[in-house]
Amino acid sequence: MAEILNVKPTRMELLKLKKRVALARKGHKLLKEKQDALIMEFFTIYDEALQLRGELNRKMEEAFEVLRMAEVEVGVSKLKEISLGVKPNREIEIKRRNVMGVPVPLIESEGFRRSMEDRGYAFVSTTARVDQVADKFEEVLELAVRLAEVEETLKRLAKEIEKTKRRVNALEYIIIPRMENTVKFIKGRLDEMERENFFRLKRVKALLEAKAS
Repeated sequence: MAEILNVKPTRMELLKLKKRVALARKGHKLLKEKQDALIMEFFTIYDEALQLRGELNRKMEEAFEVLRMAEVEVGVSKLKEISLGVKPNREIEIKRRNVMGVPVPLIESEGFRRSMEDRGYAFVSTTARVDQVADKFEEVLELAVRLAEVEETLKRLAKEIEKTKRRVNALEYIIIPRMENTVKFIKGRLDEMERENFFRLKRVKALLEAKAS
């Protein structure tokens, strides 16, 4: 006999168990749909992450190439001196949004690209090359923050997919089969009890008829 639940083999328990089976099947269907939707969303965002990662690598190469040219043109010491006058970037704000019911980060900022005045260094002490370096690295920073948001979203979606998959498998391979086996067991036990009662009544009737005769 396959594993069954520890319940009394009564008609009341049978009715309750049938309702539980129907509810479990409905829950399994909904969870399976959720799992499929999460997987589709995961791969959509995964494609975005790949694109962002490739773009970030290209932008970093461009930024460091411009930096090398600026070091030749202005000098390393002068660049360090200019960098000391640069104002800090504006603070970012991390909020939350829902993707298929999963809370994921939403990074909000006023933008990382700034004018020469906003950066804080003296215009007369720099060159167009220095401004170009700043532009390139602000692009890199903007992409890096966006990629961090997307990759954290992927991690959380993957975790939710795994959790949902475990619940789907538990319902499909353990909980629902166990309840269905219990339903079969109770039905069989009730049929057996009904047959026993039938033969018992037949014996009683035969005894009463024999006594009457």
